Amino acid sequence: EEAAHRRDFTVNALFYDPSNETVIDYHNGVRDLHAKKLVMIGQPARRYQEDPVRMLRAVRLAAKLGFEIDEDTKKPIRSHAHLLKKEPPARLFDELLKLLMSGHAYACLKKLREEGLARGVFPLLDAVMDDKGGEDAFLKLSLDSTDARLRADKPISVGFLLATLLWRQVAQGWQRRCEAGEKSLPALLDAISDVENEQDNDFAIPRRFSVTMREIWTLQARFDSRTGGRPYRFLEQPRFRAAYDFLALRSEAGEVPSALVEWWERFQRADGDECERLIAEAKE
Repeated sequence: EEAAHRRDFTVNALFYDPSNETVIDYHNGVRDLHAKKLVMIGQPARRYQEDPVRMLRAVRLAAKLGFEIDEDTKKPIRSHAHLLKKEPPARLFDELLKLLMSGHAYACLKKLREEGLARGVFPLLDAVMDDKGGEDAFLKLSLDSTDARLRADKPISVGFLLATLLWRQVAQGWQRRCEAGEKSLPALLDAISDVENEQDNDFAIPRRFSVTMREIWTLQARFDSRTGGRPYRFLEQPRFRAAYDFLALRSEAGEVPSALVEWWERFQRADGDECERLIAEAKE
């Protein structure tokens, strides 16, 4: 009974006795389960003060399970959101990854916005969440792809996932610089530096992920170089496949022509003569 009382929500405070095959329910969890309702055990405001991360768990579980957050459980969240800023960045980063790898990532992000946790709590997400509630086609495609990989029990690259989260910021900076007359690659590198500096000041991304993220972004400028020996050298890049998958997502979102993705798909599979023909075609 003491263990049940320490749980966050009634629906995850259920115990099972295998000796007589009965469910032991101290907090009406079965009732809330049937009602698809997430109810905090104890006084919600006090429980959030004890551990502010409970607010994030409420959002994640509600979005993942398709539950409604009980009104008494929901009410204090907006007014207690500031408590999350006092949590260690590493702990918040771990919670963010749980949200993004819940199998219902976009639903979790939308729920964060609905409950007032999207802005000012996760600096990483401030660049992602649109205050107007607008839908980012590229982000939705990438998160849906992540969800699909999780359902298929395929591995997930955290660096790739973070690269998709912050791409809108990078892409906007890249476009502005190109329109101002900068060359494509230097413009992209400057845009990347701006985004990285902003994140480092507020919410440091572990280096093992940020290195992958930067490489995927940087390589996007190289897909336009399809003459001479450049395509061959590009294929030898260790991150080529990740960068290509990223390009394919950009194409699906309407950012780059599908013909560019198709050319690289054919080039990867072609033999020597076919590669040369494709290069000649690109040059024309």
